[in-house]
Amino acid sequence: MAIAVNIADARKNYLLGSLPQKELERVASHLELVDLPLGKVLYESGDKLSHAYFPTTAIVSLLYIMENGGTAEIGVVGNDGILGIALFMGGNTQPNRAVIQSAGKAFKDLLTEFALGGKFQNLLLRYTQALMTQISQTAVCNRLHSVEEQLCRWLLLSHDRLDSDKLVMTHDLISNMLGVRREGVTLAAKKLVARKLIKSVRGTMTVIDRQGMESAVCECYKVVNDEYNRLLGRGISRTFG
Repeated sequence: MAIAVNIADARKNYLLGSLPQKELERVASHLELVDLPLGKVLYESGDKLSHAYFPTTAIVSLLYIMENGGTAEIGVVGNDGILGIALFMGGNTQPNRAVIQSAGKAFKDLLTEFALGGKFQNLLLRYTQALMTQISQTAVCNRLHSVEEQLCRWLLLSHDRLDSDKLVMTHDLISNMLGVRREGVTLAAKKLVARKLIKSVRGTMTVIDRQGMESAVCECYKVVNDEYNRLLGRGISRTFG
């Protein structure tokens, strides 16, 4: 009975939910459900990894930390994937900080099943390639596109990985994620509000016109989503794919 409940919860993560029943039952026997509170740092750059995480309702930001303390988000992981790819990519340390962007739950796993091959291994490797595309496209976006376009991309990526239209996030935290000044985030948010794409009140941004945001966002968002669709058989976006 316990494993059935575990499997039902595990299917809330796209990678786990894509596994055949018998393979998921085997993987599920190693899973541990954990709470991930807002702002918690799962690991710092250089930390040795012992577990991977499969988020179901939480979103985790991958941040690059400069020597002067400056930060910039290089990717996000939610119910679409796995956190801790270094465990099966030939290393055991992570080059970036992982911090909870949106509180929720995740499954903790030792990844003992990865070495057995099968669809589990194939899915994780395909996801890794999709994540690499997200990271590289984020670098391009941060270099070439306006703060308004970056904010729009960031909001859509987060919205894709949540069941709610509301994102609890202050302008200060968003500025840390994007690696831009807080004033730039405030101005960009005001522009999106003026276009009636979002509402922004007291640390909460609410998406009110999803299609309008997809029309306003830069090409980077669709590039990432198309790659998820190609590699994993579906787009992450609620409307693309």
